[in-house]
Amino acid sequence: MTKRPAEIALMAESGRLLASVFSRLDQLDLIGMSTMQVNELVDSFIVNQLQARPASKGQYGYAYALNASRNHVVCHGVPADSDILQDGDIVNFDITLEKNGYIADSSKTYLVGAVAPAAQRLVQITYEAMWKGIQAVRPGAQLGDIGYAIQRYAQRHGYSVVREYCGHGIGREMHEPPQVLHWGRPKTGLILREGMVFTIEPMINEGRHACRTEDDGWTVVTADGKLSAQFEHTVAVTGSGVRVLTLRPGETALPA
Repeated sequence: MTKRPAEIALMAESGRLLASVFSRLDQLDLIGMSTMQVNELVDSFIVNQLQARPASKGQYGYAYALNASRNHVVCHGVPADSDILQDGDIVNFDITLEKNGYIADSSKTYLVGAVAPAAQRLVQITYEAMWKGIQAVRPGAQLGDIGYAIQRYAQRHGYSVVREYCGHGIGREMHEPPQVLHWGRPKTGLILREGMVFTIEPMINEGRHACRTEDDGWTVVTADGKLSAQFEHTVAVTGSGVRVLTLRPGETALPA
């Protein structure tokens, strides 16, 4: 479950490369693009520019380099030529990358064009909730502390936390123990130890936390049709706290 320093160094390299994928997406004018076009761009960038592998491609039979989850889609949105990004949308791109046998996992919710203030607020609070969870990571803390920090912050701002999907350990495999819930009680659950590596990836809903899976077997949507946002980083427990392995340019390691 824990990783050696050399393994964490390799994961940090995968994380650095993955951060550069998001830097590439940051340059796009997403209005009018299909989510399939974004997928193809990401796939080509990872393979041809970074000499790495899109780790989600082929995982569990999934055929694409990313998940594209727009507006009321909670997670696992499947890219499609017919899924055209419109002015005012929010869309989460969830991407995994493997280099030298180790995987990093990260996601970011983008504002497409002129987004309504309510949607902007949801996205911002979701981002801050992720960081509340990251800030709870340190040796001796417990997994429940992470979930509690996220849930408390989201609910304080009037939002709900999706309970069916969670963060996870990661390394040579995309999904390893432990499961990292984004809700819970403090001082409960697995005790964190130096060398543990896992994702923190809260999905925060504008309305109720209930969700359902569509007929394609992948796409998860809010049950009430309201908006959902998500952010994700891969983190490692250090001797004194936490290291974010997928930190993107412009992000502070542990913002206030």
